[in-house]
Amino acid sequence: MKLLNSTALATALFATSVAAEGELVLYHWFEYMPQELLEKFTAETGVNVTMDTYDSNEAMLASLKAGGMGTYDLAVPGDYMVEIMAGEGLLDTIAEGELSNKGNIAAEWADPSFDPGRKHSIPYQWGSTAFAVDTDAFSGAINTTDILFNPPAELSGKINMLDSQGEVLAMASLHMGIPQCSTDRAQLSALNDMLQEAKTHWASFNSDTAKEVLVSGDVDVGMIYDGFSAKARAEKASITYAFPAEGYVVWMDNVVLLNDAPNRDNAIKFMDFLLEPENIAVVSNYARYGNGVTGTGEFLDPELATLPESNPPADAGAGAFIQVCDEATQAVYDQIWVNLKK
Repeated sequence: MKLLNSTALATALFATSVAAEGELVLYHWFEYMPQELLEKFTAETGVNVTMDTYDSNEAMLASLKAGGMGTYDLAVPGDYMVEIMAGEGLLDTIAEGELSNKGNIAAEWADPSFDPGRKHSIPYQWGSTAFAVDTDAFSGAINTTDILFNPPAELSGKINMLDSQGEVLAMASLHMGIPQCSTDRAQLSALNDMLQEAKTHWASFNSDTAKEVLVSGDVDVGMIYDGFSAKARAEKASITYAFPAEGYVVWMDNVVLLNDAPNRDNAIKFMDFLLEPENIAVVSNYARYGNGVTGTGEFLDPELATLPESNPPADAGAGAFIQVCDEATQAVYDQIWVNLKK
């Protein structure tokens, strides 16, 4: 009987192992990864992909820290969030030689400040965050952050903001001309007061329907990602992406290897898969963003090169990455955000 039980146990463990070898669990932004690419990966490798989605870097981090670690293999944080996650010990290290396609990473994205040497991540997509305006509804000048934070009367109550702490507070800092990680109490108090006043003009905080509310006309202004805005314009030609004179947010999303990934080998396979130019180009063609891989030109939709959302005018302000604050300073910004969301 003991022998039979041992054999049964061994058989069960073997079956579990085989099943695990064919799985990958991905934690990803909403409406960003084309299903056809996941199906291609499965067809090539036999690995089945399960994908859960989130709508902000902060929501992703909170979910992982609340029990998601050990469930997911890969996540797709923005630049500043990679640095935060690495600092909190949430990321595994990719050993030299594990990624056979690492040489395909474009030089400008190969050694970023948020992940020196790409020890934990690979580049995914890059773009900007600002806002879009339905110019059929509003004919005034739009390339100013006043549209969000000190809007004209005709736009009051018709503005959707992203439910994303990092991007909203970064844009607010640009609007006020103060550092993103200010430690000046007067500046922080003024930032809080400005946001409280601006909130009275906003209709909603929503990220995952940022495109839909603009297209439907539920709002006339919406904070939005450039690729999402391009998709909105394809559905409604009067939607125009703004490049504020005060500046706007730029970002690079990255695929990171999570600590305790249950399917680590398959995670590495998928990262290598995304570093193949033909594959990452599928994401760019779908999402309407740039990517961080060389050799993708021949696979990209030619229209991407001329998208107005990807080509700031000469008088646009400077793009700024979201900065990582020290713990004490971040606590103040967290409280400003809590106040804003009340």
